[in-house]
Amino acid sequence: MRLVVYPDARVVVTAPASFGARLIEQFITKHSGWIRRKVAKTAGRKVIPIKKGEILILKKQALTLASARCTHFANHYGFTYNKISVRAQKSRWGSCSRAGNLSFNYKIATLPTHIADYIIIHELCHLAEMNHSSRFWALVAKTIPDHKMVRKELRNTLVTFS
Repeated sequence: MRLVVYPDARVVVTAPASFGARLIEQFITKHSGWIRRKVAKTAGRKVIPIKKGEILILKKQALTLASARCTHFANHYGFTYNKISVRAQKSRWGSCSRAGNLSFNYKIATLPTHIADYIIIHELCHLAEMNHSSRFWALVAKTIPDHKMVRKELRNTLVTFS
């Protein structure tokens, strides 16, 4: 049997047709604590649904957004960067290489502007500080004084396929 709790708190049990309702109920009861924990974890999470057919459009939108906002904020900070790329990263919103290349997840195009700006500023600040030291966070705070709240909001936002 398979048990899944989706980001929107749907609980789905998949079982072979030969399994009876009683066996499935026992399985659910046995895992009820795990189910409750997973469902509770989804509470308060903002889910942004996208379709797989939208990926190419979102990549183009993300590149346009990242290019414009990086130019704006790099001028503000006096930073220079090499190039910008947009990729389908599974676990990262962005990255900055030592060569000054910035990379962003295409899903950034689906986020509210203030969250997308946080990600862009975060990566730009790595041009000066390639770590998460207090100096790094002070740079981020110059533009986003409430960066801790925005970061928490980002953690509670999930962009997923519908």
